[in-house]
Amino acid sequence: MARRSPKDNGTPLNAQQQELARRESQLRDEMQKLERMIQEAPLVAQERTRQQREDIISRATEGGSRLDVSIALQDRRYRDGGTYNRPRRALRKERREGRIVFLVLVVVLAAAVLWLMTHLKF
Repeated sequence: MARRSPKDNGTPLNAQQQELARRESQLRDEMQKLERMIQEAPLVAQERTRQQREDIISRATEGGSRLDVSIALQDRRYRDGGTYNRPRRALRKERREGRIVFLVLVVVLAAAVLWLMTHLKF
């Protein structure tokens, strides 16, 4: 019977042990990475708030006018240089006048129907 050399790791138990050792080292590396992230998180948050504060201060001190067109947002209605062709909404006065004209026409139509019924005698 031939003996196996000590370098031969062909047994399933040895392969499983190696796999477990590899997974354990990966988990340790992952844990160390996460612990570093936890330790650095307050510093990162502090740096982010400092950067935001500086951005706000720099924008506030630029001295630009509120009506400066170069920094205004582009209006969707005026894209591509075209004009916005939405029909204007009727004014309250125009709506009221339209209702009055409608009522006058209804009254005239009713009078015409009554006149026709009395003169044609159906």
